[in-house]
Amino acid sequence: MQNRAEIVETNFLNRVAAGDLPDPANPVTLDQAGLGREKLIELFETQLLSRHLDLCSRKLQARGESFYTIGSAGHEGNAALAAAFRQDDMAFLHYRDAAFLIQRARQTPGETPLWDMLLSFAASSEDPISGGRHKVLGSKSLFVPPQTSTIASHLPKAVGAAYSIPLAKRMGHDGELDHDGLVLCSFGDASANHSTAQGAINTACWTSYQGVPLPLVFICEDNGIGISTSTPNGWIHAAFSQRPGLHYLYADGLNLLDSYRAAREAERLARRFRQPVFLHLRTVRLLGHAGSDAEVAYRRRDQIEAVEAQDPLLHSARLLIEQAGLRPGQLVDLYRETAERVARVAELAIQRPKLDSSAAVMASLIPPSRQPKPGNPVDQTLREQRFGREIRMMEQPQHLARLLNWALADLMLEHDEILMMGEDIGPKGGVYNVTSKLSEKFGQHRVINTLLDEQSILGLAIGAAHNGFVPIPEIQFLAYVHNAEDQVRGEAATLSFFSNGQYTNPMVIRIAGLGYQKGFGGHFHNDNSLNVFRDIPGLVLVCPSNGSDAVEMMREAVRLAREEQRIVVFIEPIALYMTRDLHEPDDGLWTSHYRPPEQAQPIALGQLHQHGEGRQLAILSYGNGYYLSLQAARALEQRGVELRVIDLRWLMPLNEAAILEAVAECEHLLIVDECRTTGSLGEQLVSLVSEKLPSPPKLQRLSADDSFIPLGRAATITLPSKQTIEQAALNLMGLEPSSGAKPGASS
Repeated sequence: MQNRAEIVETNFLNRVAAGDLPDPANPVTLDQAGLGREKLIELFETQLLSRHLDLCSRKLQARGESFYTIGSAGHEGNAALAAAFRQDDMAFLHYRDAAFLIQRARQTPGETPLWDMLLSFAASSEDPISGGRHKVLGSKSLFVPPQTSTIASHLPKAVGAAYSIPLAKRMGHDGELDHDGLVLCSFGDASANHSTAQGAINTACWTSYQGVPLPLVFICEDNGIGISTSTPNGWIHAAFSQRPGLHYLYADGLNLLDSYRAAREAERLARRFRQPVFLHLRTVRLLGHAGSDAEVAYRRRDQIEAVEAQDPLLHSARLLIEQAGLRPGQLVDLYRETAERVARVAELAIQRPKLDSSAAVMASLIPPSRQPKPGNPVDQTLREQRFGREIRMMEQPQHLARLLNWALADLMLEHDEILMMGEDIGPKGGVYNVTSKLSEKFGQHRVINTLLDEQSILGLAIGAAHNGFVPIPEIQFLAYVHNAEDQVRGEAATLSFFSNGQYTNPMVIRIAGLGYQKGFGGHFHNDNSLNVFRDIPGLVLVCPSNGSDAVEMMREAVRLAREEQRIVVFIEPIALYMTRDLHEPDDGLWTSHYRPPEQAQPIALGQLHQHGEGRQLAILSYGNGYYLSLQAARALEQRGVELRVIDLRWLMPLNEAAILEAVAECEHLLIVDECRTTGSLGEQLVSLVSEKLPSPPKLQRLSADDSFIPLGRAATITLPSKQTIEQAALNLMGLEPSSGAKPGASS
């Protein structure tokens, strides 16, 4: 009994030989499409190569030699799209777009798409895009960043990349993308319903509606089904054809000529008018969702056969016979020759080396360093003009928020490629005034007020980074990042890994967060969990506790992004933004003088700060916890405790060697973690000290209760405090507790 793949093959061969070919829904001639005979034949050859790669992948999987079989069968008409656009128009592709990638490669000298894709199927370490880490469609030379199982997560960054092109032209920025280039972004009809797609398309419309240039072509390949769930007839047209600011075009994606005609029109509109286009292509899905998918479980046999009768290769065969003068026998021969060539090359590809160690797998987690363009020399006259009266304010100690503002301004003066983006960061200056006056100093094209959508903010940053910018996006509150965490986890942080370090999207993501905020909040404005970031490989997580550190750590974060292509998450403790005093009112001990760049005292990645040299007790903390620990330390020192308080500063990756060295000679260790007890950084620190030190100090962990943070006077009840830190330290050392101290969450 034949399987569906064999049936599709037999249908093609028999129907071409018999001349039993489907009629086009929209007849188009070569002249009307603007396509030559030779190019039409080339596109058909690309379709055949894509089809036989799908079929070969399934055969190899049965032998244990191929590992990912979501194929492109039924979508091969997207080869025409590759022919309609320029080779350097960056394309964020749907996973059914193998024909697009093959055709773009065929039009680029020196490319070997058949060999490259088979290496990817076989998960060979010689796969030129991912190095054997995944079967992805991507190529650095073809301007196709790799995507994995894309469920619309690539749309926000496509919008961001498109936005960056006219912005780069305005700024005179020479990035990765040509100033008159376009961005393409393809996806399926089911993915169009995802909130990420809806948000990205809305952002594109919102931007275009205001007359802001956005050279972007959305390509919706509508095969009418998402795995097993049908898309209602007419839904894509109804949902997207009347969107403000968006040009809508429709074409029969089964017909190469109609697809090419529509794609050329989309290219003309987007390139000439710098406006977004929605190109809606009718396709079909053959062979099910993936190799393991049994369509008979959710589609009737007559429905499956009706789809197979609309095989795009059959439609292309009609065009070649009627408009290119080929004979049926020539098409059959070409089909069989392609199958033989794919099978022959596949046998060579599966023998190539594979990843064989953890180190090899992880080698691309950290991007390779690059030499950035030199920063601007410090022009004191220009600097004084930009800062104005603030220059005099720099003579006085200031709180964290203002110091960070000045650091950002100096960084933007030095590096023209830095962009900032976020909600309310422009004229308002952000909720906490950290970005105050930056839009006045540098213009609203560099300090971008976005719409209220965290996915779009991070997508703009990722896309701009693709074009050589160094973005500093702001997420207004830590709890809001959960609306868009996949843009960090699934997109930004995986790009170097799945491209073998060829693609990167460096950035510094600023986030106001953590607890202890007075007079405002509840959970969504006082979130004390960092776990959303702590398990993302390759990410750098930063949390300064004071303004002086914040300045130097921001400078290091930008250096990491510019030179080492890293993604840095910079957590800014809200409660410490405006804090001036440490122990008594007006002591000013939590303020600092601003050090301009020429007086910088760099704080390197992983560098700790230690207060005190005592060996009886070490308190290890960060952020608000470090601030509170210093308050508790004074009371403990007054009782004769010889101690040291250590500020981690860098929360990921932890500088394990430095931490162990700092606590090894101490008798007792108290870990103060303002995040929740379960799954917090404190657990990792306990494990580190217990497992890596041969004679670890007696230790205890003090952390927040496993609770959301309430509003009002109860806002700090679940969190560590000066009193509970002091109490925990005394308990750990076996000393008499202070009167009135109340224990908090600890382990």
